[in-house]
Amino acid sequence: MAFIVGYRIDRREEQKVMKDKFDLLEDRLLQWGFSLNEEQKDKFSDYYDLLIEWNQVMNLTAITEFDEVVEKHFLDSISLAAYIKLNEHWKIIDVGTGAGFPGIPLKIMFPGLRVLLADSLNKRVRFLNAVIDKLKLNHIEAVHCRAEELAHKHEYREQYDLCVSRAVANLSSLSEYCLPYVKEGGMFAAYKSAGIEKEIEESKNAVKLLGGKLRKVMQFQLADTEYLRSFVLIDKVKHTPNKYPRKAGTPVKDPL
Repeated sequence: MAFIVGYRIDRREEQKVMKDKFDLLEDRLLQWGFSLNEEQKDKFSDYYDLLIEWNQVMNLTAITEFDEVVEKHFLDSISLAAYIKLNEHWKIIDVGTGAGFPGIPLKIMFPGLRVLLADSLNKRVRFLNAVIDKLKLNHIEAVHCRAEELAHKHEYREQYDLCVSRAVANLSSLSEYCLPYVKEGGMFAAYKSAGIEKEIEESKNAVKLLGGKLRKVMQFQLADTEYLRSFVLIDKVKHTPNKYPRKAGTPVKDPL
């Protein structure tokens, strides 16, 4: 019994240390005009715990140190809100969400968002559902699907105000996966690395065919780090032709 009590004390101390480390996250968010309350700190802390626990049995992320997760997953996910004004009534889809980035950090920061997390691996969806349950998040769902197939279902096609994705794919392929989910007047935000000028140039035909129009490319550096990031913002200006996205695998093998 003494061991169990001692463990609980140690665990409470560990959680306290982790919450203290959120000062870094809080400071960066303040620079963007956002605040972080205790409930949100608890949710980020629980999210981190689950990420590390599940990562022991499945490949969710190579980044596991707390500070790096805060910087390269949590802050990186939320950083979009520093550049575009997020309406908390928006419907958002996160395509190829993986371990829930950027969808879950955005949901924690902006609880009113209605979020769909889409991933092609069922084991990752099980993890996402565990996070949703543990954090008691409302109006968020994780679905197991291929992006090319889900986008042809009426209840998902052109239903979203914003599509976000940190998935690793060239912008032409990613636009074919993502723009069919965005309604006219909505937007697709692609999280990309720095130095993507050639990729943007090569995607112009695809973006136009899919009903999009490039709004802006923003390159930035997360505060006090060498971690460079770009956002590619694409407005949805007209409907996506019904033939897109093409069958599974084609957008990558044969980009528009």
